[in-house]
Amino acid sequence: MASKEFYVFTGPEAGEKNDAVANIRAQAKKKNGEISEYRYYASDIRIADLVAQLQNGSLFEPALFITVRSAELIKGKGDVELLLNWIKSPAESSNTVILISDENSIDKKLESACAGDHKKVFWEMFENRKAQWVESFFRKNGFSVTSDAVDQILEMIENNTDALKSECSRFFYCFEKGHTVTCDDVDKILSHNREENAFTLFDTMADISKNPSQRFESSVEILEKIKAASKSGYLIALIAGLTYCFRQLRSWHSLHAEGKHPTDVQLKSAGFSGKKKQEQYERASKLWNNGATSSILALLADTDGSLRETPDLDENIMALCIYSIVIKNGLFPAKYEFNL
Repeated sequence: MASKEFYVFTGPEAGEKNDAVANIRAQAKKKNGEISEYRYYASDIRIADLVAQLQNGSLFEPALFITVRSAELIKGKGDVELLLNWIKSPAESSNTVILISDENSIDKKLESACAGDHKKVFWEMFENRKAQWVESFFRKNGFSVTSDAVDQILEMIENNTDALKSECSRFFYCFEKGHTVTCDDVDKILSHNREENAFTLFDTMADISKNPSQRFESSVEILEKIKAASKSGYLIALIAGLTYCFRQLRSWHSLHAEGKHPTDVQLKSAGFSGKKKQEQYERASKLWNNGATSSILALLADTDGSLRETPDLDENIMALCIYSIVIKNGLFPAKYEFNL
């Protein structure tokens, strides 16, 4: 029997969110035998085209399975109404639509259209959960890890299970099963051989020991290294990583608003799990106040859209974004300041 499935998954915990999407995909395949899968970003597709695909796709394809990321961008009244009309209309085929956002919420009408467990916020893990997750991940793969090494890993890796899984898996290629991972191993595998990424770029941009011109030059060098080691589409992931970092900086400002002095427990529960990370965000807070942080987040969202619209200029667009963050504190530079 034809039926439609509509979900809204929000929040910063990417790993569990992706696992939930994978489970729903598996259920759709089991139910329908075959599905046609499409992955979109809200900035890339017109909602009218999406709804038309849902209404007409059954004529030419098996059940559709569609994910739309950055769903917080779906907020125009006309777009929201188009989606709501599809949700409320009789099902003509067994289609699935999942709206996904790294923000904690999207348009309230779209959220209200979800029934029961079809709507979920995937929060960042609490501090005790992160340590338990790392220990369990190593144990399931035939390794053990010291508590000091766990702390060191958590200081170096983004606070979500996707990033943790990717980075921790590197140990399994370097040591035999049964090995106990120590701090020396972490230094060897994650520190000395660590590839440049959004988090090392953020750390460089926030290096207050250098003046803005030096930080910009160092940041562009890291951008070049990332480019040399990456496949196509790497800049979208880079923007996502930087967005995560500046959202964390916004949380840091919130914790310290009006002269507050958060406890270590409060800092750790917000994702600032070690002295190294706390010192990093303390430095960053001296460079970008709360207002500048909000401007930078808006700039990153705009840059994400520009990268998708004009891929031929991707490197210049990204360099301009870094220039705007480091030199202009998140403001768009005047045209004459940077020659594309």
